[in-house]
Amino acid sequence: MTEIKKMVRTLSGRVVSDKMNKTVTVLVERRVKHPVIGKIIRLSKKYHAHDESNEFHEGDMVQIEESRKLSRTKAWTVSKLIERARV
Repeated sequence: MTEIKKMVRTLSGRVVSDKMNKTVTVLVERRVKHPVIGKIIRLSKKYHAHDESNEFHEGDMVQIEESRKLSRTKAWTVSKLIERARV
């Protein structure tokens, strides 16, 4: 039998808030070409992501992946740390 791999959506962004218990707010920025003008613009969106051990702090660069709905606003989990915040 062959293995079926599930495709998981992943995004990377910067932690902008860690004030909640077991939750971080991650700001994900993406660059998109404007459809009319043609200029490249930056669009950003904030996601609430689950952080079970409260190990990620403000300024950290993290990778998040989509998961089941964990609360009203939280449907992502932090999968790995890309870069620690510079102090």
